[in-house]
Amino acid sequence: MEIIGYKCFNKDMTNRYGKEIEIGKIYTANGNIKVGNDSHGYHFCKNMEDTFRYFDAMNDEVSVCLVKGTGIIDEYEDDYNGYYNIYASEHIEILKKLTREEIIIYALNLNEIRVCRFVQGFKLTNDEMELFKEKFSGSSNVLKYINYYQLRNIDAFKSL
Repeated sequence: MEIIGYKCFNKDMTNRYGKEIEIGKIYTANGNIKVGNDSHGYHFCKNMEDTFRYFDAMNDEVSVCLVKGTGIIDEYEDDYNGYYNIYASEHIEILKKLTREEIIIYALNLNEIRVCRFVQGFKLTNDEMELFKEKFSGSSNVLKYINYYQLRNIDAFKSL
């Protein structure tokens, strides 16, 4: 099995345990390949915006990579929250570190629901916010999410 997805790392391309990760390298996990903190496997998400649930890209600079998971792959679907798929794979290949421009272009081409998830987890510059406001000017939801999560306007979701 093979799944292409996204994984975040710290700014310096280390994982949350301090291990340095290299582009183009394949990493292998041993043991019970299963999603979760008490199991084994390299975790990643099919949708980039969902990776920001695991790394704080609102307050810290992160490295976002395109990855390929292979071998044994466990999938977890969060039906309760209904918005992300996470995988744990036996092998993960770090295909590419995305530039900020590539991240923004990716997000600008998402549907409204996924853009809302993106802007609540990834800190935008003022110029980037303007791009989203312009592209999604007809979406009151996207504009509310930008106002609340990016501009910290606590009244953004209050009814008029």
